[in-house]
Amino acid sequence: MNVGGACGYENTVQAGFGVNTAAVSGALFRGGAACGACYQLICDAKGDPKWCLRRTAVTVTATNFCPPNNHGGWCDPPRRHFDMSMPAFFLIARRGNEGIIPVLYRRVACKRSGGVRFTLKGQSNFNMVMISNVGGSGSVRAVWVKAGAGRAGGSWVPMHRNWGANWQSRSDIRSKTISFRLTLEDGKTLLFPNVVPSTWSFGQTFASQNQFF
Repeated sequence: MNVGGACGYENTVQAGFGVNTAAVSGALFRGGAACGACYQLICDAKGDPKWCLRRTAVTVTATNFCPPNNHGGWCDPPRRHFDMSMPAFFLIARRGNEGIIPVLYRRVACKRSGGVRFTLKGQSNFNMVMISNVGGSGSVRAVWVKAGAGRAGGSWVPMHRNWGANWQSRSDIRSKTISFRLTLEDGKTLLFPNVVPSTWSFGQTFASQNQFF
């Protein structure tokens, strides 16, 4: 279980990702754009017949960044590397090898339980939201926020990626009902109207009824 990390998921289990997670190298991470994305991995038995478990696969969520050391390390560019959690690793590799295995991977749709979650962070007029438990392509490309409900609601304001899965806005949304609009990397867009009540406070998480598939 990664706590914190470059995506900002304070607890990957509570964020909806379970224990099958991975820190990914920069070629995959892309400045945080991969946060929440899902990858299916199998051990390449042709490359390592001794340690690979055959005919098994695992789907992991990218929840952290594996930094380069610029000395030929596995996470140095242009390598595409997955630093997997131990539970995920041992679904495709034999125990006794806590090292490096060759893998074949592909991007897959994320299957989540429940709706997309929004955790409110920040203070005063600096607002930040951590978005988690996103299905479909899993990785968020753009976010808009709207404060107020009904005719009293304001206009949609674009948010900007602060870091990882945290998006920021300087709009004053205190004591207001909040709606969000998300667009994922694959272009799919969903509205989350009035997902946060006006009684919200910083640190709270709100689960929506909507989800990407």
